[in-house]
Amino acid sequence: MYALNFYSPLFIEQLRKGRKTATIRLGDKRGKYDRGQLVWVTVGHRHGPRQRLFTAIIDEVTFKRVGDLTQREIERDNPEFRLVEDIIQFLTHIYSRDITEDDQVTIVHFSEVIEYPPLD
Repeated sequence: MYALNFYSPLFIEQLRKGRKTATIRLGDKRGKYDRGQLVWVTVGHRHGPRQRLFTAIIDEVTFKRVGDLTQREIERDNPEFRLVEDIIQFLTHIYSRDITEDDQVTIVHFSEVIEYPPLD
């Protein structure tokens, strides 16, 4: 089972309320995530304990330049952002290096899988 891990606990509320339904990751992650794949959505630091929030299904995986991101993709990653400049600033902070419009990113769209108790 793969995980989509988010380092910041600030995302927990957005994830639980379904406001964050995509993640933008630096580089080509198409080999790691496939449409229809089940993943755990987790929050926690690398090499530390992580909290599983829910199971999700990967809806779509796309690869493109940062400068080609749509407003919808940006908002699905972070509902507070609207502009490419917002995501560039955020990715620069997350990856601790300068990010430009020419950098390549993978957008992973996902949906929560609701697990109901079995019917009797």
